Amino acid sequence: MDRTILHCDCNGFYASVECVLKPELKNVPMAVGGNEEMRHGIILAKNELAKKFNVLTAETIWQAKRKCPELVVVPPHRELYYQYSKHVKDIYCRYTDYVESFGLDEAWLDVTGSRRLFGDGVTIANELRRIVREETGLTISVGVSFCKVFAKLGSDYKKPDATTVFDRVNWKEKIYPLSVKDLLYVGRSTAKELEQLGIKTIGELARFDERTLYNHLGKAGTMLHRYANGLDNDPVKLVYEKEEVKSVGNGITFPHDLVGEDEVRSGVYELSDSIAVRMRRKKLKCTTVQVTIKDPDFRTINRQQKLVSPTYTARDIREAAMEIIKRSWNLQKPIRMLTVTGTGLIKDDEIYEQMTLFNEDNERSRRAEKLEKTVDSLKSRFGDVVSLGKK
Repeated sequence: MDRTILHCDCNGFYASVECVLKPELKNVPMAVGGNEEMRHGIILAKNELAKKFNVLTAETIWQAKRKCPELVVVPPHRELYYQYSKHVKDIYCRYTDYVESFGLDEAWLDVTGSRRLFGDGVTIANELRRIVREETGLTISVGVSFCKVFAKLGSDYKKPDATTVFDRVNWKEKIYPLSVKDLLYVGRSTAKELEQLGIKTIGELARFDERTLYNHLGKAGTMLHRYANGLDNDPVKLVYEKEEVKSVGNGITFPHDLVGEDEVRSGVYELSDSIAVRMRRKKLKCTTVQVTIKDPDFRTINRQQKLVSPTYTARDIREAAMEIIKRSWNLQKPIRMLTVTGTGLIKDDEIYEQMTLFNEDNERSRRAEKLEKTVDSLKSRFGDVVSLGKK
């Protein structure tokens, strides 16, 4: 018997939360972005009206405003996004214990065992869309299929607020014509390699010789061939399963190549703030910062730096990341993709800090840590009502 897998995706998540908090934003092109005044601003999310102006996630705010001068940019309220994410996930858990998050705004659900209670996959999907909309003001798009990969394709197929079914009857007709770039885990680099093999659609990938794919892409080639042929049997994890966190990172592929220290710093600031908030939520500190840089020709470098002491402050992470980049990269050369990761994680209550010669630096780090945790608490209660000031 086939499984019934749903993939639920909150539409324009950050922007949608902001529009719920301030309904007037629904009527104007708007986006969530970083600190524009300090030139550390990139677009993190946008609403449907902004999409009509071709405003892109990860481009700088000034580029977005060149396309859409009326664009309203609001700062992120990350703690509120976590609260909304938890609320939506709690709704999913009313229907099944098999709920596997894929970022803050996406999740797979295995509702195979829930069909006798709640109806078939389409019925459950439509019910989830209704309840999420009524209880949170957000909309979700849901893909319904017999495997995780095709369910994910379904949630991307039609947006916003839609249900798409890829079943055993229609999946080849609907999926084979789609671009291979739409398939899960086919990034820019892999898509380029597949295109060099003459593969542009999922159907072409499914029919391609598997041995040749393996010779060019290794195990990834075999995996993608199975995905394209509907042979994904990866289970949806139980919501109770806890995986050991080995690193906390975030990466962005920019629609516009970053050139120069100001643009690079913009990307580093957004990434560092994001992973610092996540580490504090998990009560983990990193002992090493790692940076991955990819240029427009897909050449990639990975560099890392051991920290003097463990940290989960955005200030320490971004300073280390910028040191790595300045030491390892010519800032006048373009950067297409940038990833910042905290590794060597330690629980914050298990850290024994040795006395060092750098007492002044330690005290400075403690002050920064206290400030950022205070800001987390205030944002959780009141939204983005405070600022860290000059960074």
